[in-house]
Amino acid sequence: MPYGTEALSILRIEKGHPAGGELNGQTTAADLGLARLLSTRKDFIGRTLSFRPAFLDPARPVLCGFAPIDRSAVLSAGAHFFEPGAPMTVGNDLGQMTSAAYSPTLGHWIGLGLLSNGTARLGTVVRACDPVRGRDTPVRVSPACFIDPEGTRLRG
Repeated sequence: MPYGTEALSILRIEKGHPAGGELNGQTTAADLGLARLLSTRKDFIGRTLSFRPAFLDPARPVLCGFAPIDRSAVLSAGAHFFEPGAPMTVGNDLGQMTSAAYSPTLGHWIGLGLLSNGTARLGTVVRACDPVRGRDTPVRVSPACFIDPEGTRLRG
């Protein structure tokens, strides 16, 4: 069936597949939830670097999913994350939304982003602030995969 690149982009965000903004040259396989794909027995490019303290820091930004608390709210790629009530300053910045799209399957906007200490924040609420577009949207932190995380639809 024919499809467009916008549909492909929405599908990848719904499934939590990193691309584009998530692959920014500052992320590792572990940051993107892909550490299980790296060999534990063989050498690979970047193996030595991946064991340095900065790459093992639990506060390191990791890939998470985001859904607005108000389902009618629009999300923006490029929005920065802050704790509720925290001032929008560089010192309070928790990360940024790297991709956002309206999901026809879910009926609301969803996004992917890199959030500091994201694994520990699953289920919590942060603010996605986009001062350029005048948006300050409370979002719930979730795993990156929004649809069919077990892959049952894929396998039939």
